[in-house]
Amino acid sequence: MREKINAALKQAMRDKAAVRLSTLRLVNAAIKDRDIAARSEGSEEGSSEGEVLAILGKMTKQRLESARAYEEGGRIDLAEREREEITVIEEFLPRQLNEDEVATAVNDAIAEIGAESIRDMGKVMGILKGRYTGQMDFGSVGPVVKDRLCAG
Repeated sequence: MREKINAALKQAMRDKAAVRLSTLRLVNAAIKDRDIAARSEGSEEGSSEGEVLAILGKMTKQRLESARAYEEGGRIDLAEREREEITVIEEFLPRQLNEDEVATAVNDAIAEIGAESIRDMGKVMGILKGRYTGQMDFGSVGPVVKDRLCAG
């Protein structure tokens, strides 16, 4: 993943693609910050692939929120810039699961651990995060898991 991002960064420099270049630099900086934090916590190696995907997902979510705020404030130009950055970041994320795939993944995780009540929600979310980091928005998946556990 890191090599792919670095290669894209170098290509953006060659192409003189300003928005793409600045976005990729921000991505690299966020990954390096996470690497530094991991080393200060005693980890020898840097961020794992899952952590990089989580960083990219978080960056996408932040930009979506910013774009909405800019649109509400009438700053369409800034909202467009945020959306351009989202497009660049999403190139490195795996395909997002659709609603049916999310429902199937939730049901499989619940069945796998035999979850029966809301007390098992943390275990179910742990399984989903382990398998689907970067492929689903866990903020919207949480209520789905909760509904299934409360209804079941």
